[in-house]
Amino acid sequence: MSLMCRILDVKRANYYKWLHHEKSIVDKENEEIAELIKEYHKKYNGLLGYRMMADRINRDHHRHYSDKRIYKIMRTLGIQSIIRPKRRSCTVRKNNNTAKNNLNRDFNASRPNEKWVTDVTEFKYGPHNEYKLYLSAFLDLYDRTVVSYEVGNHNNNILVFNTFDKAIQANKDAHPLCHSDGGYQYTSPAFVNMLKEQGMTQSMSRVHCCIDNGPMEGFWGIMKCEMYYYGKHYNTKDELIKAIDD
Repeated sequence: MSLMCRILDVKRANYYKWLHHEKSIVDKENEEIAELIKEYHKKYNGLLGYRMMADRINRDHHRHYSDKRIYKIMRTLGIQSIIRPKRRSCTVRKNNNTAKNNLNRDFNASRPNEKWVTDVTEFKYGPHNEYKLYLSAFLDLYDRTVVSYEVGNHNNNILVFNTFDKAIQANKDAHPLCHSDGGYQYTSPAFVNMLKEQGMTQSMSRVHCCIDNGPMEGFWGIMKCEMYYYGKHYNTKDELIKAIDD
């Protein structure tokens, strides 16, 4: 033991102090968190970064661990997510006077159903990715959970309206600020009236400012990265829909 301590440049007293010390409550809790991180890392095929890891552990186990704490433990374990390249993409549109950018990039919410963001994205499937499927979703900025979603063959008003109806059915007393881009579905009088009837405030991204709806764009990016990682391919519509549901 003396030889080992000399080689490692560690004092014997410090070694024996470490050997016989009792674990603190924080140490024991960190060990429990480490086991959860390993479990979720395996469950989600190594796709969770520390923020998403914290969100899922906190939601599933009713905890309030900070992102920083999860990050430190993941770093100690040598666990990190698959890093995807940055990609800039946004829809170009004309000016409209339907609603102002009332959200104003304040993506924090103090309670559930305070702020929702929404958008539609496109997926491809088939032997040569020749077919398209559209996904519409509402996201709660409180904890980034999906309030509702709907898939369809066409990017149209019905797709968005059905998604909205599902969100309200699941949250009948919700009156959040609702933010979207300036797509024609969200500027349509029918959708504007649906928001007013529910007592919701409408907000829209400015022209050429897709970052105004940053959390929604980020969610799409993460979702597609997870679904298509390592060249994953979907040959049929049913296969793609099941992957979206999962």
